[in-house]
Amino acid sequence: MTSSSTLRKDSPRTLSREDKFSLYRDGYIVVKQAVSPALVDSALKRIKAAKKGERLGLDKTMTDLVNASDVTPVLHDVMGYFDPPSICQVGVIKPSQPSDRYTNLGYIDKDVPYYGAGVHMDGNITIAAPQEVQEGEPEEIYLRHFASGPKGDLGRSPEVMGHNMVPLFEDPDMTLGLGSFTAFVFVCLNDQSEEGRGQTCLLKGAHHDMQEFFRHQYNINGHLGPEGPDWPRLNHDCPNRCGMNYLPPRIFEKFTDETSETTPDGRRWPRPTQILMEPGDACIAMYHIPHSGTRNERGTESRKNIIFRIRNKKRQPNVVVSGVTDHPDRGQMGEWLEFEEGNDAWERSKQAMCNMWDEWEGMQDMVAEMEAS
Repeated sequence: MTSSSTLRKDSPRTLSREDKFSLYRDGYIVVKQAVSPALVDSALKRIKAAKKGERLGLDKTMTDLVNASDVTPVLHDVMGYFDPPSICQVGVIKPSQPSDRYTNLGYIDKDVPYYGAGVHMDGNITIAAPQEVQEGEPEEIYLRHFASGPKGDLGRSPEVMGHNMVPLFEDPDMTLGLGSFTAFVFVCLNDQSEEGRGQTCLLKGAHHDMQEFFRHQYNINGHLGPEGPDWPRLNHDCPNRCGMNYLPPRIFEKFTDETSETTPDGRRWPRPTQILMEPGDACIAMYHIPHSGTRNERGTESRKNIIFRIRNKKRQPNVVVSGVTDHPDRGQMGEWLEFEEGNDAWERSKQAMCNMWDEWEGMQDMVAEMEAS
């Protein structure tokens, strides 16, 4: 859904009532020209001038795409206050064709439909996908897979870190298998107005289903995310026998039907919505919405989306969130944070995951109206 957000002279930009309805229904909205051409141009020049291995996510030209643009007042209006991002993810996807390598889903890249979309929830650990079919019992495969991470063989432990530097579990008791925040911002820097250019895709409307699933898990035993009820961490029925279940199987299956594309094994795959944007557009999406990057098969240049992960300040007022992490209850490299007595950070996050609108302060009237109807 494209925003019809309003901007009055000398007034901060806000979302219209129609926009807020779309955000409630779909879980995302595209704010047209939220970022000025000057900011876009500065970011593109900085990317072009980057040296190999340079960490552009720390550069002011990148963080200004939120901090100095209409994205900030729109988020303040619809969500609430947050730490201005100090770092972001520079999402550059070069043009490429499907490959014969196994993806983290356990399937050959060229077989995965919808431009290789690996629709997932953020805050999931990722370990490099094995390129050989795995042998042994499921427990053997699990332990071997996570022992191949950057910290080596630690067994099943919250100290295990992925190659994406996300912990296996957020908490010491291993009851929270997923990091969380409040909102995504995807800022578009080049033409992504046609499918196949590497754009972000989203599973439209699935945020409602994810909230209900988290509540289902919480009501059973308080364990949320992978390895909680009805969400096995690994899929052993995929071609390499070691694919990540980045979504609960019931959510994956709910968003398929007879029109869904399939892999050679006959498995149907959810058809995501490709988010078509132009330079300066920003997609604001809820944490709860499954999403993915896609293969840049048809683009004539690298896809350039700058990605921010925002958390409403009220969840943890004393913790500064950088803008890039998808697991802000731990340090970026998995460090254990100190919280004041009585502040159960993981319980607060579970409650936010089960009550997704609580951190969207400007949506309260719309949510009350829609949920009363």
